[in-house]
Amino acid sequence: MLDFRNKLLFATLDGMFGTIFGKKTPISHREIKLFNSESGKLEVFQPLSEPHVTMYSCGPTVYDYVHIGNLRSYVFPDILKRVFIRNGYLVKHTINFTDFGHLSDDGDAGEDKMMKGLKREDLPITLAGMKQLGDIYIKAFVDDMDELRIMPPTTWARASDYVGKQVSLIKALDDKGFIYETSDGAYFDISKFPTYGRLGKINIQKLQEGARVEVNSEKKHPADFAVWKKGELGWPSRFGTGFPGWHIECSAMALETLGKQIDVHTGGVDNMPTHHNGEIAQSESLTGKKFVQYWMHGEHLRIDNTKIAKSAGNSITMRHLRDRGFSGEDYRYWLLTAHYRSPINFSWDALKAAKQALYRLKRHMYEEFKQRSNVPDTAYMEKFDACLANDLDTPGAIAVLWEMMKDPKLEEKTKCGTLMAMDEILDIGLSEDPSEGRRLLGVVGQQELSHEIQELIDKREAARISRNWAEADFLREAIARKGYTIEDSPQGPKITKNS
Repeated sequence: MLDFRNKLLFATLDGMFGTIFGKKTPISHREIKLFNSESGKLEVFQPLSEPHVTMYSCGPTVYDYVHIGNLRSYVFPDILKRVFIRNGYLVKHTINFTDFGHLSDDGDAGEDKMMKGLKREDLPITLAGMKQLGDIYIKAFVDDMDELRIMPPTTWARASDYVGKQVSLIKALDDKGFIYETSDGAYFDISKFPTYGRLGKINIQKLQEGARVEVNSEKKHPADFAVWKKGELGWPSRFGTGFPGWHIECSAMALETLGKQIDVHTGGVDNMPTHHNGEIAQSESLTGKKFVQYWMHGEHLRIDNTKIAKSAGNSITMRHLRDRGFSGEDYRYWLLTAHYRSPINFSWDALKAAKQALYRLKRHMYEEFKQRSNVPDTAYMEKFDACLANDLDTPGAIAVLWEMMKDPKLEEKTKCGTLMAMDEILDIGLSEDPSEGRRLLGVVGQQELSHEIQELIDKREAARISRNWAEADFLREAIARKGYTIEDSPQGPKITKNS
């Protein structure tokens, strides 16, 4: 079985090579263009220290199950990481877990999400209770990621494990004169960081003019953000007991696990105005260096053109998809049919269409081709890789895949090999062991059928050959009542056991 996640180890050890069909094959180091949210432009990727690439992806606040909109933010960095590896880079990647201190309003207001989770689960309002809650939803998130075939990061960073680092960063910012104390905590003074708001080109003047002073009259500017929130629960600091602010968590974990400067930082577009501008201000004030070279943001997933959110009551999780008979591969394939920077509107019909398309690909792979493969077609692979190197154009890459599948000039073995090579990036379930692939599809071999079912199939095939369509249809219904679906093909009847 070709499993790209297993092959990651080889790619890490031997940066300029991949493996295709068990052979060591040099991979071209092509030009990769990425849309940088900071510049608002498509830029040629150039890492800080070639061939090494550092990536940080903002992770979930682990107080509840994440919804499918949240999960979209982890599929596109997964594709990016695979593209980097395909092109010979060695990737070091961190995803964090926020397991304390994230308020429901990113502007330092609202209910603490972890507290909300503790009350919902009837757990003790203690640090131990928070850890227990975090354990539950960290596992759930990792399970969702695995179901979506997302490669694990180099480091899972849990915020509560980095509190000491966060406290030391806050102390350093205070010593440098970047923060001030209020009755409820300590805040970063954005007037001390002149380029604050450059990500997304936030208009600070308009923000101040439209601010509601009563939200927090002690703040010098409405955009000043908390680096420490005082409270009875938490850890000690020079500002008293409490929690580090949400933004300082990510700065601490990124700096600790990846260094003072990182190549790529990913997240959803909702992270950009407040959270990521906060990260930039803190990190660059501390280090005096440019924090991130390439900021990349994924667009929202919507239902009925409304953003998915727990507060909106339209939250759908992977568990809901499974209950409707959809797999993580089905959802992943559907996401890849849209560009990561384009809003996408979810519907069950759209997901059903994606499931059917993926099912057709799997039937080709596991029934017709049976994974008997030749070397991939170089022309189609060039077009496929060129799409992905152009700001992760997954819709274009999938279009190339289908163009290749419909090409009558290609042999089945070549199509099989090309699909397997494409699946190293897409990872939509086309590279399983053939017998496992057929089992997952519900395809049944002759040796697995009872004598009664096989007899019905043989009679129907005889009726079909003699063009006795009424008898053939009658026998199809008889087979269906026994729990099987029969499908005609040039290779003969294909039998699928109904779920």
